Amino acid sequence: MLLTGHCTLGLASLALAAHTPVKRVAHETRRSPPAGWRPVRRAEPDRVLPLRVGLAQANVENLEAFLLDVAHPDSPNYSRHWTPARVAETFRPARESVDAVRAWLVADGGIEPGRIALSRSGAWVAANVTVGEAEALLGTEYYVYEHDDGGEHVACHQGYHLPEDVSRHVDLITPTLHFDVKMERHGSVEPVQTLGSAKNVGKLPGPTMGGQLHNIFNDLEHCDEAITLPCLRALYDFEYTPIATNKNTIGVVEYTPQSHNATDFDVFFRNFSISQIGERPTLVSIDGGTSFLDPTGDIGESSLDLQYVLGLIGTKRQDVLLYQVGDAVEGASFNNLLDGLDASYCTFEGGDDPEQDGIYPDNQPGGFDGPESCGTAKRAFVITTSYGTQEADLTPAYIQRQCTEYGKLSLTGITFIYSSGDAGVGGRRNVCLDESGNQVVGGNIFSPTFPGGCPFVTSVGATQVSPGHKVTDPESAVFQRFPSGGGFSNIFSRPNFQNNAVSTYLKRFPPGYAPNIFNSTGRGYPDVSANGLNFSVALNGVFGLVSGTSASAPTFAAILSAVNDARLAVGKRPVGWINPVIYSDAFHGAFNDITNGSNPNCGTNGFEAKPGWDPVSGLGTPNFRKLLERWLLLP
Repeated sequence: MLLTGHCTLGLASLALAAHTPVKRVAHETRRSPPAGWRPVRRAEPDRVLPLRVGLAQANVENLEAFLLDVAHPDSPNYSRHWTPARVAETFRPARESVDAVRAWLVADGGIEPGRIALSRSGAWVAANVTVGEAEALLGTEYYVYEHDDGGEHVACHQGYHLPEDVSRHVDLITPTLHFDVKMERHGSVEPVQTLGSAKNVGKLPGPTMGGQLHNIFNDLEHCDEAITLPCLRALYDFEYTPIATNKNTIGVVEYTPQSHNATDFDVFFRNFSISQIGERPTLVSIDGGTSFLDPTGDIGESSLDLQYVLGLIGTKRQDVLLYQVGDAVEGASFNNLLDGLDASYCTFEGGDDPEQDGIYPDNQPGGFDGPESCGTAKRAFVITTSYGTQEADLTPAYIQRQCTEYGKLSLTGITFIYSSGDAGVGGRRNVCLDESGNQVVGGNIFSPTFPGGCPFVTSVGATQVSPGHKVTDPESAVFQRFPSGGGFSNIFSRPNFQNNAVSTYLKRFPPGYAPNIFNSTGRGYPDVSANGLNFSVALNGVFGLVSGTSASAPTFAAILSAVNDARLAVGKRPVGWINPVIYSDAFHGAFNDITNGSNPNCGTNGFEAKPGWDPVSGLGTPNFRKLLERWLLLP
């Protein structure tokens, strides 16, 4: 993996080894901090750290098999999803792991038992320790790092170490190597800010904004200039009237301070769906999120997502949930969303990284002082998110633990949709990887995104109607305004469900790059795609053009939600994790193949869209009629 590497023991570990002949192993390592961070001084030894030990979960090695049992089209248990209680019990860390970590903290760290607490979920062991105690425990040195924007962060240097017999009981420990990282909204206006903090996921600029629209088109003659609801319905053969509106659910995730002007819904509906005037999303507040317009935020993302999900669903009778995550002071991360959805993942009383994740109650002035949202959020069947980051921003352990949670929630019947990113095969501003895995401007090694590379989410790339072409012509991978994110994960190996599709692409259309430029054995993404260029969006009373995979993800999610509605209407269950199904022979030909375009970055042309799956457009764009017919045939 490009993020890991050899790390020599720090002075603290050498001193400890002299007194305690215990074999230590490097548990997590990192060659360098993320882009923009640099060490400026050693951390004060008496500084207090909220040490959190994430325990290894039971049965994680069986997660994919459990999922395939309910998600593979050939399985007799297809769509027989698990209850949340069964998921929690199956993956709860073993008592042996709790005891091993407690004993280590007491024996090696001299931590009094009264200072050690177990989280309510049973997944985290917590103790407040000094930097000196942490350095002795972890065989490392802590430094104060400074960001280009002036922010500070305390982290250990290069890696940390655990006794060999303790390491197997631990997923990760915070705070250690997990730097502040801002999750980006997929499409950002220039200038793009440098990376900062995961809990500030909503604070980067919004989707790519075009100029104000003076002519609002309702026909299909101008879909190469401005996308509207009629364009999307024509592109994807999407005409459907919801039936099971009292059973079906879809959720859109937004991170504060992203917000919307509620009056814009009626401006949008008045032009494209008159019967929906007056409709609003249903707020599901997580950690203080509100539906009020935040003057410090951008309205582009939330307005785009919600207007098009509501409009494509097309009826007031169907609830659309708005997961608004975090208050305006503390912010929030993906982990805060997952905490709200799953009490067994929730790290109440310890576990969230205070540098990366929003910590609640928030005692800062103006902060949300209520309890952390812990399994309180209603679960939608389809949840769409248009935010992401680069894998290289985080450590493999942090990424793998979060990806596992998407898989566990998918066992209960949820489909997670994520946009694939708007920077082709790399990061924004031509930030790619060097040969050591460091993020650098002008690097030539591809830098994949997260969570799109997690096999338990469905990653959505972007397409467009080419200039001068009709809505009935084949689309191209997007090439105006931004390149669609796509490539191969450096963390997750290629899953079996896509092995045939990916190996066929690499064999028939070898990209021609040196072996170190991308990980040809990694999980390929995106899985699918949808139009993402020049969506007509109402913004503060006027229409503007908004672009990005931020538009593609909610479009695909709304179409998939209609499949769930049709299944629920005939007594069947929602589709849940869709990846094994859409790659199966049974769904061959159910997508519109995209064979034109590429996704350049890192000084290259990236990958090319070719017949079949490709790391630009995935399997292609949805053909709703074909998808509906085939999903209705499944149990």
